[in-house]
This record gives sequence, C-alpha cells and structure tokens, in this order.
Amino acid sequence: MNISLEEKKILLDTARILIKSVFTGEKISEPDYKEHPIFKSHAGAFVTLTKSGSLRGCIGYIISDRPLFETVCDAAKQASQNDPRFPSVRQSEISDLSIEISVLSEPFPLNNYDEIEIGKHGLILEEKGRRGLLLPQVPIEHHMNREQFLDAICLKSGFPSNYWKEKKLKLYAFTATIFCDSSASSESNMEAK
Repeated sequence: MNISLEEKKILLDTARILIKSVFTGEKISEPDYKEHPIFKSHAGAFVTLTKSGSLRGCIGYIISDRPLFETVCDAAKQASQNDPRFPSVRQSEISDLSIEISVLSEPFPLNNYDEIEIGKHGLILEEKGRRGLLLPQVPIEHHMNREQFLDAICLKSGFPSNYWKEKKLKLYAFTATIFCDSSASSESNMEAK
C-alpha cells in the first residue's frame, strides 16, 4: 500500500492521541479524506506498542469493513487497554511507548511452505476452528528461519510447534506496510511490501 510520510505521521500521531484520550478525554480530529483518500480504504491494520523494546500490547484486524483511519484508531485503543496478555497501559507509561502500525494487504492462500518469504510475508493459520496470525516483522525481530516461523505460527494457534510437519496446513500470507513512531524509540521506519 502506498502511504506517504505525511499520512504515516498522521496515523502515528492520531494513535498516540487516542491512547492519551483514555485518560484526558481529548478528541481526535477527522482527517481530510479528500486530501488523503488512502484513509478511506478498507485495509486491515495492527497497532503494536512496545516499551523499552518489550511488547506492551498488540491488537489489530486482518481485514476491516471500516475506513483505515478508524481501524487504526480502534486498534490503538484496544492495544493499549484490552490486550489480554498485558495490563492496561497507564497514563505514566504513554511517553515511553513506541507505536508501530502495520497496514495489511488482503490475505492470499499459500500452496506450499516454500512460498513463504521471511521478512515479506506475515502468516495466518486457520485450522480446526483456531486462528493465529504473525506479522511479517516477527521472524526478522526474532531471527527465525522458515521452519522456526512455521513452528511459531503453530504455537500461536494453540498447536504443537511441529504440527506443520505432520499435516499440510491451511496457511494464508499477507504483506504489510510497517512504520513506527520514533519519538520513544531510536528504531527506523521499516517497509515490508
């Protein structure tokens, strides 16, 4: 997805304001959809929060029936307050948070494991009524090869790590445009297309 630097900044700034608004009641302003039509697109998005390099919350939507701007706003709020793995973000933590936004392509089926490109593809596993998702940056950040990435998606979906070796899985891949707020972090923006 072709998102300009200005549009990335608007989304990141809005996500931070929205997280603060839980405590301050501050209202977010609607973007100019004519100037930024990308915000009206219906793409999936995830918001990842980190503090001192450790995950602090991550929530998102694989696909969305709402405009991208609204999807990112909702994901930011949910990641800060409703990720079941973490306590809600406290007001005193907000300035220490790094915010990363991943805007997802539409998922597509994989025919075999060799099609997985590390650093380019995120994975979705749907099997036996369970679903797990790993973003494209996960294997890069954790120095995983393809086999380790497959182990990780199985674990994320509630299966044994080597489950993919026993059975051909129903896997989908997607790409993402990934960008982060460097105000609380020295990380640079990263694109994965």
